[in-house]
Amino acid sequence: MAGNQLGVLNALDVAKTQWYHFTAIIIAGMGFFTDAYDLFSISLVTKLLGRIYYHVEGAEKPGNLPPNVAAAVNGVAFCGTLAGQLFFGWLGDKLGRKRVYGLTLMLMVICSIASGLSFGHSAKGVMATLCFFRFWLGFGIGGDYPLSATIMSEYANKRTRGAFIAAVFAMQGFGILTGGIVALTVSTAFDHAYHAPSYETNPVASTVPEADYVWRIILMFGSVPAAMTYYWRMKMPETARYTALVAKNAKQAASDMSKVLQVDLLAEENKVEHESSKSFGLFTKKFARRHGLHLLGTSVCWFLLDIGYYSSNLFQKDIFTSIGWIPPAKTMNAIHEVYLVARAQTLIALCGTVPGYWFTVALIDYIGRFAIQLMGFFFMTVFMFALAIPYHHWKNKSNRIGFLVMYSLTFFFANFGPNATTFVVPAEIFPARLRSTCHGISAAAGKAGAIVGAFGFLYAAQSTNPTETDAGYPPGIGVKKSLMVLGGVNFLGVLFTLLVPEAKGKSLEEISGENEDEDVVHDQQQASSVRTVPQ
Repeated sequence: MAGNQLGVLNALDVAKTQWYHFTAIIIAGMGFFTDAYDLFSISLVTKLLGRIYYHVEGAEKPGNLPPNVAAAVNGVAFCGTLAGQLFFGWLGDKLGRKRVYGLTLMLMVICSIASGLSFGHSAKGVMATLCFFRFWLGFGIGGDYPLSATIMSEYANKRTRGAFIAAVFAMQGFGILTGGIVALTVSTAFDHAYHAPSYETNPVASTVPEADYVWRIILMFGSVPAAMTYYWRMKMPETARYTALVAKNAKQAASDMSKVLQVDLLAEENKVEHESSKSFGLFTKKFARRHGLHLLGTSVCWFLLDIGYYSSNLFQKDIFTSIGWIPPAKTMNAIHEVYLVARAQTLIALCGTVPGYWFTVALIDYIGRFAIQLMGFFFMTVFMFALAIPYHHWKNKSNRIGFLVMYSLTFFFANFGPNATTFVVPAEIFPARLRSTCHGISAAAGKAGAIVGAFGFLYAAQSTNPTETDAGYPPGIGVKKSLMVLGGVNFLGVLFTLLVPEAKGKSLEEISGENEDEDVVHDQQQASSVRTVPQ
């Protein structure tokens, strides 16, 4: 294979792990840190927004965001993310990874700050402004998915490529954890500074005017890590694979990577010309034959994963309240409720989310992407049904710790499983000229699943008893049946994983067939369709 491959690409494939690898992980990973912080921090403050802007005089319970507003606030960033993944994924293949990489980061910084500065004379005005800025925040976040994954895969060596891409994605866990820690810190400071009675003691005084600063500070903090890495993103050279295989500039690719690898590399213009004759587009029969099932597999698996993953993550507070782990809202003041919601989500992140990501980083290049994804979907199915079937057992106060353990295990196997691998694999198995686009399509399918989870679970998890639903919501199917539906969705993920090929230990050109003739690729892919599991 190395004989057909450009020398600069072969040098990247066989390079020892060096400092530039870790630099690339940190630069790309801080984008994902910010992505996760921005996407999940909203769930920490939605109850507070309801208390501040939708207080009803004389109501038995604190104010709640109306169903349409809650759905918009929780889901609008995902709509922006979906659009950003498709647009920037396509743009990354047209203009180059580096040229649009800084743009996504600046969009995230500006819109994080603007979200916290949302203004308006009425509750509707504030929510509309918040949703506007969170849509464009999501648009920037969406671009980070295909660009970060593609840049990391094209910089990495083939021996540890999976771990490097997974490490970028694993920064998401620290972003979720930091969101909880920031919310804990801010809410504790304000709770001590502005003492307030519980809602049942004094409904109006339970939400102090200064509470309006709490949610704004939490949302605006997301701009800090993104701003810190902007300079370093701009210093990164374009990836050699884009420069050589897409831009057809072997001389520039060799020059850039000579500086990065600190070795002398020759430009091979004749091989670049040979590669250009094999070019094909996304909407061609050749692409459909070579990669059609692969794209279907990566897209559907990500879609199914995100239905369960985001619905569970965004609505942890509702699940914890329903089992009594968070006390009834009327027994607390507004800021203390933020503290308790943040504490619960931080514990879940610490116990299940963060460890799961790093198990994937440690093992992905040993046991492979396919095995981790299949195992993850399987155990997510098992634990979701284990939570759902004896759900009333878990609601007993003596069993709440058991519920927390089971719930944490679901997140552990999501992250030591498909949540990481659905990000890694699309960055490896498609040709360079379509890699960013195909990753963007797969990721956008995932965000479509997140939208289904965010909007659907909000309504589905409502009690079947009309007197027990949140204000403004129709009766749903209840948390128990919602968890059973999510278990079924996870099982479908097991089946669709069979369409995804193994990429462990192969060069990107070998996996995508870019160095091989048409008939060889076709024969190999027929063989791989018979046996997907690596031996």
